[in-house]
Amino acid sequence: MATVQLKSDFIFDLLKRFLQTDEGIAVKNKVNLVYQFNLAPEKIGKDEVSYTIDLKKGEVIKGPYEGGKPDTTFTLKDEDFVKAC
Repeated sequence: MATVQLKSDFIFDLLKRFLQTDEGIAVKNKVNLVYQFNLAPEKIGKDEVSYTIDLKKGEVIKGPYEGGKPDTTFTLKDEDFVKAC
């Protein structure tokens, strides 16, 4: 299976770097929740890619949350996610 490239990949890379800054650490300490984003390149339910933003650990992971159930899960098209950011 080919790796799906999303327009939003760069946003998650930026978030990963942000969480390493003093401001990012402050956000992590304040929020302390886990968010999972299921992003579809074209049609929801097809070829979705998951990203986990773990604000308990201060990590951004490409893949579903493996520590139980995330606090919130968002499912949307990649293009809509980019527009929202």
